[in-house]
Amino acid sequence: MEELFLEIAAVIVTAGVVSLVIHRLRQPLVIAYIFTGLLVGPSILGFTASSDVFDAFGEIGIAFLLFLVGLNLNWHKARDVGQISILAGIGQVLFTTLAGFGIAIWLGFDSITSLLLGFALALSSTIVIVKLLSDKEDLDRFYGRMSVGILIVQDVVAMIALLVVAALGTDGAALEDVLAFAIVEGVVVLVVLIGLSRWVLPHLVRYAARSQELLFLIALSWCFAVATALHLIGFGIEIGALLAGISLATTGFQREIGSKIKPLRDFFLIIFFIVLGTQLSLMSVSSYTAEAFIFSAFVLFGNPLIVILIFRAFGYHPRTGFLTGITLAQVSEFSFLLIAASISAGLVDGTILPLVTLVAIITIAFSTYLIEYNEAIYRAIGGWFAWMGEGLRGRMKKQMSTPDILLFGYHGMGEAMIQTLTNLKEDFVVVDFDPVAVEEMEKANIPHTYADVGSEEFLRDMHAHRAKFIISTIPDVSLNRDILGFISARRGKASVIVTVKKMEDIAEMYELGATYVIVPNALGGERFSELLKKKRLRKASWSAVGKQQKKHAVPTR
Repeated sequence: MEELFLEIAAVIVTAGVVSLVIHRLRQPLVIAYIFTGLLVGPSILGFTASSDVFDAFGEIGIAFLLFLVGLNLNWHKARDVGQISILAGIGQVLFTTLAGFGIAIWLGFDSITSLLLGFALALSSTIVIVKLLSDKEDLDRFYGRMSVGILIVQDVVAMIALLVVAALGTDGAALEDVLAFAIVEGVVVLVVLIGLSRWVLPHLVRYAARSQELLFLIALSWCFAVATALHLIGFGIEIGALLAGISLATTGFQREIGSKIKPLRDFFLIIFFIVLGTQLSLMSVSSYTAEAFIFSAFVLFGNPLIVILIFRAFGYHPRTGFLTGITLAQVSEFSFLLIAASISAGLVDGTILPLVTLVAIITIAFSTYLIEYNEAIYRAIGGWFAWMGEGLRGRMKKQMSTPDILLFGYHGMGEAMIQTLTNLKEDFVVVDFDPVAVEEMEKANIPHTYADVGSEEFLRDMHAHRAKFIISTIPDVSLNRDILGFISARRGKASVIVTVKKMEDIAEMYELGATYVIVPNALGGERFSELLKKKRLRKASWSAVGKQQKKHAVPTR
């Protein structure tokens, strides 16, 4: 036991030192954790002799992560991404698998190995994506919800693939029997969980909430109980933890539960990434260097392009497809499980597991930067996608005359403002590039246009600087910088209201010329609508409110 403590201490201290250096260099901390794993792993320092313990810690981190994802799943918000997530998810897995299969055949692998490699490359890491989007506070943005929806589709497809592989490796078991039994089990599990979440869990959680410690323990117990039960019947800990969170999402105490579980999740996830780094050795690097870099390049660049084309086929702006595709550009933890199961079933040679591990580490490391700087990357290369057109905008009447009010972003806060804008009796137009939002506005006869508000070409075509009032409900700092920069460069007189996620971003927005800044946690759409009723379009009134807010803003450095 003392040796185990010393191992854990050595790993954590090393992670702390490396993380300080990486943070000082302004690099993502996930890179520090993976590099720590390489240092403390068997190929260099050898601090992780108790590998089973560290693997268990990593598994707990995965469970907590997906439990929190389930807690925050809002099915009212998911309704606008459900269908496209399913279709895009299936299409992405299919086309990426086929492309990966072709590359593997070209590299000289046999057909079965190539098919399994192609499928493994089609799966993206739920752990990495959810963690990075949570850190950026982008999980609730449209592309974030799209990404999570596709991840859920991928996880379901992966579970089916694992069942198929298990059936192929079982003597005397028919594939159709195994799948039929799994479907029946899945239906039973869903029925039971829906029943419990409706008639039992709300009462149990409400009682437990009398004590904060009891609420924390009951939530943990439920997470482990459901994850264990689904693992025992073949669905895996990951799916179990996700469903456990979803079943508690409507109890009314999900925020309290989530705030208590998050520190535990962070600790165990750090261990997971360190364990991932320990699997990288100098020998594995030298064995499959060329193949690993070819597959990694395909995952990092080919997979996003496939997603962009799929989204474009459904009428989405290239920007949406790009942000979602870049988010999915890494190899999943399910890929390890699939290859390991295939090796156990005798379908492939055991030497390809180090290859998949190396591809995973390369793609996770690079995709960390891609996700962190996705908006800046799109601004730099967005012109490359001009040949795709602008989606629905080309099929709609182009809005050339400038309205009095421009509202950027419909779902969420924008939708809550529509009635107030209508009552003002001023000419207004809502701008969005989500086809679902466009369809809803079309049915409701809301003046709208389809466009990417971050495009200077659109702002120029719309003569946005001539508007009296501009409201951006999109909490994207870089996009709002572009809007404010455009208005300032053309000496526009409009009152410009922008939205940010963090209080520390308020000062920068005022420095760039914002009249007022909305922080959704402090001021929702309904409350802003009340302010709009009182102050209408009078810039002096909004400037006065802005000055009060500016006094409490954190100055930018």
